Formats: sequence, C-alpha cells, structure tokens
Amino acid sequence: MNLAVAPAAAFEPTLEAAQARLHAVSPADYARTRNHLEGRVTRLSPYLTHGFLDLAAVVRHLRDRHQLPPQHKLLQELGWRAYFQHVWRHEGERILQSRHPGPLPDEAYSRELPADLREARTGVAAIDLAVRALYRDGYLHNHARLWLASYTVHLRKVHWRAGADWMLGHLLDGDLASNHLSWQWVAGTASHKPYLFNADNVAQFAPAAWGCKGTSVDVPYELLDQRARQPQAWGPEPGEHAGVVEPVRSSHPPAQVFSVPDAAAVAGRDVWLVHPWSLGEVPAGALPVAVCDVDAHASWPWAQARWRFVVSRMQALTPLRWIGSTQALVHAMRTARSVRGWRNGHLPVAWNEVGLAAPPPAFDEPAGFCRSFSAYWSRVRVLHPSPQTEGDVS
Repeated sequence: MNLAVAPAAAFEPTLEAAQARLHAVSPADYARTRNHLEGRVTRLSPYLTHGFLDLAAVVRHLRDRHQLPPQHKLLQELGWRAYFQHVWRHEGERILQSRHPGPLPDEAYSRELPADLREARTGVAAIDLAVRALYRDGYLHNHARLWLASYTVHLRKVHWRAGADWMLGHLLDGDLASNHLSWQWVAGTASHKPYLFNADNVAQFAPAAWGCKGTSVDVPYELLDQRARQPQAWGPEPGEHAGVVEPVRSSHPPAQVFSVPDAAAVAGRDVWLVHPWSLGEVPAGALPVAVCDVDAHASWPWAQARWRFVVSRMQALTPLRWIGSTQALVHAMRTARSVRGWRNGHLPVAWNEVGLAAPPPAFDEPAGFCRSFSAYWSRVRVLHPSPQTEGDVS
C-alpha cells in the first residue's frame, strides 16, 4: 500500500525550527483548510508539548501579529489545549478513567489492541495509513487521530484507555491531558455522544488513497451509531492485508547520554531545571541541568524517535544530564542555592518541593472547575495583556 501523503517535514529539535514554524502560521489558511489532511495546520504541537515554546507566548504572538479577535478559530483550538490542562489540574489522575459512561459499559471493551490494528493491516485504508503515518512521523493530523480513535473504540470495541496509551508513546506531541481527554471525547465518556465518521467524511477531507468505500465504515451515520451501542466488533476487513512492524517503545532514553545525579556539581549554584516538557531557553546566569526522571516514564514508554527528539535538545542545552529516580534527583538538587523551572503535570509531585513555578497562563483561568469546554471558553475569552518579556517568541 503506497502512502498518499508524502512524509511530513521532520520536526527538528531546535528552538529555531520551532520559531520558524510559528512565524509561518497563517491563521486565515488554518481556518479555511484545517479539517483537510493536506491543510495548513500549524504543526506546533510537538514544540508546545515539550516546552520549546510556551502556549502563552504563542497565543500572544498570533494575536498581536495577526490582530486575531478572541473568537478566531485558531485561538479557540489553542484554547482546547489550555482547557485539557485545566481539567488535568482539577481532576489529576482521574483523567485516566472514564469521566462518565459511554455508549457501552467499560467492561464491554477489550483492553488490548488487535494485532491487525497495531500493524496497519485492518483493510480500512484511512486507518492503516494513519497508523503508518503515526509510526513514520510521530505525528498525525487531528482528523486522522479522530478517525483512528473512533474506529478503535466504536467498531473494534477496544477501550479508549488502551488506544490512548498506545498512541501516546508514538506521538512526538503525546501529552496526557490532550491525548487522553481527546480519546475520551471520541469515546463518548467526556462528551454527550460518541464521535463517528464514515467513508464520505474521509473522501471529503483526505486524499483519494485514504478512501474507505466498501468497508465497515462505508455506511450511514445512523448505522454507525447503532453499532457503537452494540457489543459486537466490526473488522478487520476480509482478505489478506500487508502490514508494518510497530516501533519498539521504551521507558528509558539512551543511557550513554545521561549520568547519575551529582550533588556536588550544583552545590551553591542557581539551577535551571531542564526536563522533557521544558526544553525552551535557559535564563541568563542559571546553570542548566537536564533530568530524566525514570519514575515519570515508568508507565509511559516512548518510541525511539521521541526519545531522540527530546535528548537531542537536552544535549544542545547542557552537558549536565542526569537520570535517576525522583527521590535521587530531587535529593541532589537540594544542594543548589536555588532551583527554578517550569512545573509540569507529567512530573511527579515531589518536584514541586524544589521551587518549580507554574507556566504563564495563555488565557484568563477561571477560578472554579469547568466541566465542559463551552463553559470554560465562555469565561476565558479575554486574553492576558502582552507583557514585553525577555525571550518572547514574537
């Protein structure tokens, strides 16, 4: 099976590449073409997830450079990212559980992805090409993510959590809040109804080779909705279909790039903490120390392409790169005069003891918890003013 979409331009793990991509964003083109697989989407997500750029600076840049009104579609989509973080802050690990019942009870779904899906040989072109693109690029257009998640949950009857965990490890932009809550939205456990797609939807937004005529998704939405509420699984398609090998995922980066924590190296120094979700600029005068917390990664293995993306940036930022448990790393940091850096939900909470700060908010954060995006967005549309801060990506 030939891929109809050429391999995406590589995500270079440099601040220059991130800023170039930001400056190339066309909000008008985004709004007009974003639903098409070949549309002008921003492709900023790996740089946002790993902290090359912070969301607040990106929002300021786009709003000020392009004079975007608060209701512009691009700002709203960035608002979804902020909303998922809002939910994560309020619900914590509960985002890893169904927020409310979906079309079927949780126990009706399998906890294992079938081999044909993992190996891109389901016989549904849009699904097989999406899986291949995921493995090849570490990235998927949002529409392809929705199709893949919908097929996995509603036709193959795989629990959304199994699909979300699998996809997270292969995405360069894999973020627990955005990824897992998006899968829940598709599954109908964080939304009012399941997200469904059919062959006509694929034909409208994808290249011809992604077409799904004559397959299990080539049916009306009414029938898809019925199938979503029935325990019977649909697929794979009859016949033999050539597949691919799933890339190996690992909980550890290349060992030779890191050393054990060395408290003496930071004793009495002002440290800036570099971690996989904070790979932006280092403030002047600070000693950058990169850490790989094995406890943070134990349950979330990554494909080697993602490890290379993160580690390459760490190598460019500092020669001090440590690997160890949360306890060992935090203990070593206590000899420093000060430790600064950005807090992140992927890090164990013990890191908050060393003085990490919350990243600057992109939108005015509601005081209370909003259970829906519409409630959240109606309360955050007034953006923060544009402070002239050092390192502003604009």
